[in-house]
Amino acid sequence: MSDTLTIALPKGRLLNPSIDLFRKNGLLPRGLQPNSRKLLFENIKDRIRMVIVRAVDVPTYVEYGAADMGIAGKDTLLEQEPDVYEPLDLRFGACRIIVAGPKTAAVTPIWSSAKLKIATKYPKLTERYFNEKGLPVEIIRLSGAIELAPLVGLAEQIVDLITTGTTLRENHLEEQAVIAHCTARLIVNRASLKTKAKTVTDLIRKLQKTVGETIEDAHDVGTE
Repeated sequence: MSDTLTIALPKGRLLNPSIDLFRKNGLLPRGLQPNSRKLLFENIKDRIRMVIVRAVDVPTYVEYGAADMGIAGKDTLLEQEPDVYEPLDLRFGACRIIVAGPKTAAVTPIWSSAKLKIATKYPKLTERYFNEKGLPVEIIRLSGAIELAPLVGLAEQIVDLITTGTTLRENHLEEQAVIAHCTARLIVNRASLKTKAKTVTDLIRKLQKTVGETIEDAHDVGTE
């Protein structure tokens, strides 16, 4: 039906708390479990369909209307800057995006014309951060094992997402600056917010009560 909501949930570290959020509200489709191999689930009674996609793909599904709503990490939203509405901070999946480097390195090094090499899986966010500080950098994009880059001479510093910082310490790296604190966010397709206004708003308010967030605290992501 036209008022059925499609919700994109992220694989990985945010999936379990996302499932718990909808379970607490009695909206979880039958059979949806963290270890399920299925990717699409339907709750016919509540007119909700959920799809399980890669975390980095959630904003794309929502922005282009394949999903009306989704759950995405703030780190992903800061990197991709999708044109979506962000009504709620869901307050789980807390972590931070940081600049880190070897413990012997200066916390605020001074460079002349030489570009500092930064390894990261957040190239756009990293470039914006250092540009705002007026520091020339060369971005080296990696998809994993970011902490290894300074140890083998690939980069002087890294920009990465961390929770406890244990992996940094084990690799003799230290946190030198915090770029952003991140949590999971509810995002909504802009067209769905208009064409399915009541259905979308009702669900937002139901989730709002669970997480204790006021809608007025929320804001947009991406361009107007």
